[in-house]
Parts: sequence; structure tokens; C-alpha cells
Amino acid sequence: MWKLKVADGGNNDPYIFSTNNFIGRQVWEFDPDYGTREEQAEVEAARENFWENRHLIKCNSDLLWRMQFLREKNFKQTIPQVKVGDGEEITYEIAKTAMRRGAHFFSALQASDGHWPAEIAGPLYFLPPLVMCLYITGHLDTVFPAEYRREILRYLYCHQNEDGGWGFHIEGHSTMISTTLNYICMRILGEGPDGGRDNACARGRKWIRDRGGVTSIPSWGKTWLSIFGLFDWSGSNPMPPEFWLFPSFLPIHPGRFVGPITPLVLELREELFLQPYNEINWKKVRHLCAKEDLYYPHPLIQDLMWDTLYICIEPLLTRWPFNKLRQKALKVTMKHIHYEDENSRYITIGCVEKSLCMLSCWVENPNGDYFKKHLARIPDYIWVGEDGIKMQSFGSQEWDTAFALQALLACNLTNEIGPTLKKGHEYVRESQVKDNPSGDFKSMFRHISKGSWTFADQDHGWQVSDCTAEGLKCCLLFSLMPPEIVGAKMEPERLYDSVNILLSLQSKNGGLAAWEPATAPKWLEMFNPTEFFANTIVEHEYVECTASAIQALVLFKKLYPGHRKNEIHNCITNAVRFIEDKQMPDGSWYGSWGICFTYGTWFALGGLAAAGKTNKNCLAIRRGVEFLLKSQRDDGGWGESHASCPNEKYIPLEGNRSNLVQTAWALMGLLHSGQAERDPTPLHKAAKLLINSQKEDGDFPQQEITGCFMKNCMLHYATYRNTFPLWALAEYMKNCISLSSVGEKLK
Repeated sequence: MWKLKVADGGNNDPYIFSTNNFIGRQVWEFDPDYGTREEQAEVEAARENFWENRHLIKCNSDLLWRMQFLREKNFKQTIPQVKVGDGEEITYEIAKTAMRRGAHFFSALQASDGHWPAEIAGPLYFLPPLVMCLYITGHLDTVFPAEYRREILRYLYCHQNEDGGWGFHIEGHSTMISTTLNYICMRILGEGPDGGRDNACARGRKWIRDRGGVTSIPSWGKTWLSIFGLFDWSGSNPMPPEFWLFPSFLPIHPGRFVGPITPLVLELREELFLQPYNEINWKKVRHLCAKEDLYYPHPLIQDLMWDTLYICIEPLLTRWPFNKLRQKALKVTMKHIHYEDENSRYITIGCVEKSLCMLSCWVENPNGDYFKKHLARIPDYIWVGEDGIKMQSFGSQEWDTAFALQALLACNLTNEIGPTLKKGHEYVRESQVKDNPSGDFKSMFRHISKGSWTFADQDHGWQVSDCTAEGLKCCLLFSLMPPEIVGAKMEPERLYDSVNILLSLQSKNGGLAAWEPATAPKWLEMFNPTEFFANTIVEHEYVECTASAIQALVLFKKLYPGHRKNEIHNCITNAVRFIEDKQMPDGSWYGSWGICFTYGTWFALGGLAAAGKTNKNCLAIRRGVEFLLKSQRDDGGWGESHASCPNEKYIPLEGNRSNLVQTAWALMGLLHSGQAERDPTPLHKAAKLLINSQKEDGDFPQQEITGCFMKNCMLHYATYRNTFPLWALAEYMKNCISLSSVGEKLK
């Protein structure tokens, strides 16, 4: 049976190292002797239940580790379940009981090192390149033995669409890139052309061939197929590594490496193309992209650039004497790869880069330490759920934990969950990045990171503005509490480092970028080489990052009024202006990292309120409130489709459905605006939905996907269903029950 291990150092593996003793690391291990027959039967029942309902609820409930943790802690919900009937009052006791039940359940899910584990997956193009990489390097059986392969296949079967294809993400329509990569993945893992559960391979192949074969796969797919030997490199647009010799950053091409042409590769050449492989005119397929995949059509100027590189530049650079430059460029490219690898402890910035960097190290030296260090960090990306094994984006430990702690702090149950808070506080303190990237990091195009928090764990190393803001908020909130209960507060100098990070990431327009300063001109986005993403070329400012920073800096300013007083004041003022400027005509804000306008509006209202804006003195708040009230559903909740993100307009869920996570966001947004003082009725209706949706054990049901990135791809944040309904109920208790008539009835 599968078991989640926390803060595990890899059994003294000499090729793995850590900056903080692996705090926050979460890896899965298969132990054939683990678990009783009853426990194994419980897991199988969860798997079969997901399979039977896979087309209704696409997100898994992340049950395997939850079962394990609740079992290990012998958790039993002892607080009776409560419901609010039609016309019944939400009393103080009902609201508090629901909140306590959620808090005790959620506390039981905390890991031994203080963080909350969780899946963060959903895109269906993450895992196949890793499998292809391991197949090429000859390490597939070692890294993914039979038990792993079985669960990878389970995941592919569970998320195949009814039309036979696979979506860009688990709730998306079928696309050529995901269908092709997942089909190849099934074949690599041992399925025959007509194999797989529910005729998975035959149905997937039919989807591909019905649309003209894989020649219309997007550019990323062309790259991986070329590496694998299923696409001629002349059918891909070149990305010369010589760009790295220029003093500005440009994306890199992995080179013209081709993996071994095995019998499987030859079979796939016959299965995936409509015409014989050797008869394809590769030059004519460079710009092809299936209509199902096309989100960002290339502008004419970009196609002209590709044609110039293809026809003129690339042939020149591969011939003497210019090929001398190619060798130098490849060395510079590998220097950057090794630098990124070392400074992320071989996790790399994310899963797409992980497979490419690992393959590059293998091509450089198949027996070298660089490649072996990459192999040792593959488990950091693997996650096991009742729907099988998937590859995560790179983990969300710090992000999820910061929100979890704020939700629990809002409950004001220190006397009941004190040890949970203390352990979480220690985790956040130990997860702060202590140093900048090594050496001359600016020459390697890296920004300062000392004082930041990452999205994942400290070893990941990449600073993120909103993660830093949420981590800083946690430490400041804990500093107001007795140290004998929650542990020693963080040293002021380390808080100052965090503030420095936030100030450094603010742009002239007042907004905060996510990873690094947004200094490049936005027009460079016209050279976005992907067809299915937006905003990929340069860094951008985000409403959510900006709002998080406002809240953190306002709290810091209250506690440390003398530190960089004028800079912080100006930062907050300019950030408020940015948020007001970004408001949409309907009063909402676009959310870039969650779905979508509900998410962005919650952040924006929270940031504005923290800066002292109110419904009375701020038109933006009044318009934001109007948007939320207009979009509330009949059952008291809110429900927004992931289609809002790529379409950039509010689209409700079908069937007048509500989503509990989005309901919690909207409820907290209204509470930020002071809605309880004006008319608490919409708040009571939302709280009633949350209370009545709580399950018997204190959990909340898993519903639709709620995370997003790059406008067109969605992420499943599995802890959100616990964090945000709990947090919203706590804020409702604090702001609404005490301010409104406790005896008000819900009609």
C-alpha cells in the first residue's frame, strides 16, 4: 500500500541534499506490507468510486494520505454535526460548532513537520515528458517499477475524456498535445495499440487520427516528439542556443538531440501519422496547430521571425566556422542549467523544466553526478491519489500552509488547537529562504531571494511575492501571541528581509510581480512561442500578489512603524492605485492564479480594506461588492466556471451550481467590505450553504477545480476545500454574528 513520508532525506542518498533538513519534503513510498486488509479495501473502494464518477467530478478528493494521517492519529470526530433548516436561525452555537468541527478535522491533517500536504496537479501534459525522458535514458524500470506504472496508467484511464482524448487539464476539452503525449505514455508503460482500460489506447489513437494525426501538435509537443524520434527536427521552429550569448534572456531550445529509435518508436510512427513517416513534408508542418489546442495564435511578426531563423540563421549556425559559436553557446546553456539545478537542489523551477534539465544533464554525461542528482529529486514531483499517480507542478507546501494557519488563527481556538498552531509556526519559520542564490546571481538572471518564502519548500529556492507576503503575515500574527503557546517569534531582521523582497518586486505602476521584477516591455509577449498559454515571455504584475503584499505591509507597519516608513507607505499607496486601476467594468477583478473573477475580487477587496478603504470612501469597493452580490446564486453560494480564465469574462458554472471554495472567497470579500453592517442577509445565506455542506467528519466535499495559471490551464488545489470554507466560517463568526441580529431568519 502507498504511504506518504514527510521530511524524508532519501535514506542517506548521497545525491540528494537540503538547506533545512528536508522540512516540507513530501514523498510517496510503496510498501507491500503496509496496511491491513480492511485498510487496503478502503483504498480500493475509493479508487473504484472515483472511476465510477470520473465524468461527474474530475478532481480527486486526495484521500490516500488523508486516510493514512487520520488513521495514524486515531482521529474521530467527536463534535456533533449541525445543520440549518429552512427558515431556521443561524445561531452562535451552530456557527461555532461547524467551525470547530472543521478546525479539528483540518488540524488532524497536519504533517509531523508542521505543514499540510496536498496534491497540486491537474494539467495532463506534466507527466508524459518525464516518462519519455526516463525511457530515453534507460531508467524507467528503476524509477517507476510495476506499482508505479500501474498507478500512472490508472491516472491516464481516469482522466480520459468520453470522446477518447485527454484535455490540457483534467476538466478541459480534449487537445492534440495531451492526447498524443498520454497515448505515447501508455504505450511506453506496456499497453498495446488496443490495450488499456475501457479501450483507452484505441480510443485515444482514433481521436488523434480523426484530426489528421500528430503533425498539428503544438510547438511544445513537436519538441518532445522530435526528442523521442517521432518528429523530424526540421518540422520544428528552431530556438538557437546562441541566444544565450546575448545579454538578455530568451527561451532555449533543447537542441537537436534524438533519442534511440526503438521498435516502439517505429510502431508509434505508424500509429500516430496518417501518411508514411518518411514521406511527410516536415517544412510544411512547422506552423500547424490543432484548433483544439490553439489559444494564442502566433502573430505574423512571430512567424516571420521563425521563418528567418529556420531558412537563414539556423543553417548558417550549423556550418563551419559558425558551428564553433554553437559549441560555445551550448556550454553557456549548460552553465545556466547547472546553476538552476544547484540552486533549486535539483528540483528546478517547475515540472516542465525538470524533465528538460534532467535530459540535458544525461546527454552531457549519462553517468555523471548531475543526472544522478536529478534522479534523486523525481519523488518530489510524484503524488498518489485515488485516481492514480500524477506529476505535480512542484508542490504547494508553503502556500497551502500559510493559508491553513491563517484560517485556524481566525477560528480563535488557541486553547483547543495550540499544538497545531505551534508546529505550523515552526514550519513557516524554518521554511523562510535564508540566502540569495549562490555566486554572481544577477549574471545568471536571478533576483534576490533572502527573506522570501517559496511556493513549495525552502529547497526549491525560488522567491514568490504572494507566498512571501502570506508567510510574513503568519509570522506577524504569531508574534502577537504568547510564545509559550505558539513558539518564539521571528527575529526582526528576518522580517525586514521579507519586507525587502516585497518592496523589490513592485513595479512603477504599483503592482507586484510574482517571481522577479517586471522590467521587460510587454510587447515581447507577441513572441510567445506557445500556442496554448498567454503571458509567458515576460513577468507581469498581479492583483493577488499586490493585495497580499498590502495586507502584509500594513500589518508590518503597525508592529514596526519605524522601519523604512516612507518606502512602505509609498508602496501601499501605489499598490492601492494599481488595484483600483485593474478593476473590470463589471466591478470584478481578474484573478490570474485562481478561478477567476471571484478569486481576484476576494483578494482585491481584502487588500483595499487592509489599506483603510471602505464602502463609504472607495468606489472600487462599492463596485466590487455589487459584482459579488449580483453573482450570488439562489442557494446562497457562488459558482464560476474555469472557462472564465481563458475567455477573460465571468462565466458561471452550468446548472446554477455553487462551489464551496468560491463561496468562501466571495463571503470573505463581502466581509472585508463591511457588508455585515449594511445587510447581512447575503452573508447568512452563504454561511448556511457552507454549514449544511459540511460532512459528518468535519471535511467538505470536493467539487470543481479552482486553481489557474497562464490564463488557459487549471490546477487542482486539494486543501482549498478545507482551508477556505473554514476560514470563511471563522470570519463570519467574528464579523457577522456579533454585528447582526442573531435571531435573523433565513428565508
